[in-house]
Amino acid sequence: MIEFVKGRVDHIKGDTITIENNGIGYLIYCSNPFVFNGQQPDEETVVYTYQYVKEDVNRLYGFRSRKERELFEQLLQVSGIGPKGAQAILASGDPGQVVGAIENEDEAFLTKFPGVGKKTAKQMIIDLKGKLTGVYDAVTVAGAPVSLLDEQQPGGDLEEALEALTALGYGEKEIKKVRPHLEKEQLSADEYVRKALQWMLT
Repeated sequence: MIEFVKGRVDHIKGDTITIENNGIGYLIYCSNPFVFNGQQPDEETVVYTYQYVKEDVNRLYGFRSRKERELFEQLLQVSGIGPKGAQAILASGDPGQVVGAIENEDEAFLTKFPGVGKKTAKQMIIDLKGKLTGVYDAVTVAGAPVSLLDEQQPGGDLEEALEALTALGYGEKEIKKVRPHLEKEQLSADEYVRKALQWMLT
């Protein structure tokens, strides 16, 4: 397993980040890749990774910390949750809220995530209740200061954020509901994603 990739942020788009290391670009899937958008052009960053291999799929998933990756791995142990579903849950930016919902058996909150129905929510509670309290408190998923890597057109950050939400599994109806609120703000792509998720999960 690749423990981490250290290198220069080359490109960010949708649900992926490309890290260049010694002339090789590593394509890494992230719940919110825009949190890595604060580095200077020649500054190196560390992305902790999880390699997911299944049949014809071989992908690297990236995280800001080992603890965030550990939470991702715990979520993958739940029947009905794959990497995409686990990423959507992590993208909320508040692992403590997720853990609290599991500990309090709050199925209504858990089913707000794309791909999580009542059956999966119940399975999350059965499988994970009491097992995550030592994980979430050290998870860091806060955004970094924004320094755009590519020249953006007006509204580009918002469009990038909406693309990321689509990649996480949120439907057109949900995105249309929050878009008018987002259009009133002047935020970075990372902040747009987190703000949208806050509205979706309330």
